[in-house]
Amino acid sequence: MVVIVGAFVYTYTQKSQSADSMVKLDETVVPKDKGMQKTDDTKGGDKMMAKEGSRYITYSKANLENAKNTRRVLFFYANWCPTCRPADASFSANESKIPADVILIRVNYNDTETEQEEKDLAIKYGITYQHTFVQIDENGGVVTKWNGGQINELLQNIK
Repeated sequence: MVVIVGAFVYTYTQKSQSADSMVKLDETVVPKDKGMQKTDDTKGGDKMMAKEGSRYITYSKANLENAKNTRRVLFFYANWCPTCRPADASFSANESKIPADVILIRVNYNDTETEQEEKDLAIKYGITYQHTFVQIDENGGVVTKWNGGQINELLQNIK
């Protein structure tokens, strides 16, 4: 019994340390400016726009609009989400596997820094759970929607 409890504690501690060693989405795994370039914002701040050729980008209204002629997939995540972090790392590490005509857009679903535009997108697409993907057409209509996964599931689910 002691051995079983000890093994459980050891396994849990290792997983916990592994999760603790992960850096928040917006810091290292995918910096806010990854694949982005600064543009002028009418409110006085900088907004980020996707650099040419980026396939995994952070949400902004301009990025969503600029990707209109591609297959767009919205990745609704939260910084605190334990399944979103490895997915984010998988997309970042395998961005070149994302087809050239697909743009994966990271949308902050439910954090203290979530902007109203992102909250509105979550409402529009009925997002009630983080780590949800919604592929949308050029008019913003839903093509397909699924929960969970990393690069392989993304590639399997894209229509």
